[in-house]
Amino acid sequence: MKLYRPATVLVGILFVLLGGLTRLADPANVYDDATRVVKHGTIGEALPFGGSTVAVDRVKFARSYLSDEGSDSKSIESGGIFVAIEYDTVQGTEPTPGRELQLSTNEGTVYEPISDTYGSQLDFAAPGFGVTGAVLFEVNPADVEELTLRVRTSQLYNVLAQDVTVDLGIPDEKIAQRLIDAAAPEYLIPRSITRVAS
Repeated sequence: MKLYRPATVLVGILFVLLGGLTRLADPANVYDDATRVVKHGTIGEALPFGGSTVAVDRVKFARSYLSDEGSDSKSIESGGIFVAIEYDTVQGTEPTPGRELQLSTNEGTVYEPISDTYGSQLDFAAPGFGVTGAVLFEVNPADVEELTLRVRTSQLYNVLAQDVTVDLGIPDEKIAQRLIDAAAPEYLIPRSITRVAS
């Protein structure tokens, strides 16, 4: 059995650390993952998500939201703004993998969906059926330029994952301000509706 001198081992460890630091110095390489395929699209476009499809139908801005029309609960307000994304999903023959939702901006800000409502995730029905629903985010009104919805597959196994990004059509600050100024006073989160896929 051959033993290595401590200096040789230290030089080897140093090269491994330098390689890791070099990779971290270039953020484009950090998120480069050969096991993920990202499909990019826009509002109204049905995008493949595993064996299913996801489409964003509409984007609405509101100053408050209400999660149940029939209850006596009051609407929830915020110092920010609420962004409701109304979507349509169609389930394929394969089970839909776990999915993580985020909104991101050109500044790198990431918003998570509001989890205490039933508008906090994309719903999928049985194969051959579709779902129409909405998901809700609370965002900073000063940071919504180039808002993008990201639907990311949760991976448990080392298989090819197909993620989705949807450009929500807010290319600059002027359009963002126009949408915020025209925000509805209240948004009623609709319950998901299941239908036969067309």
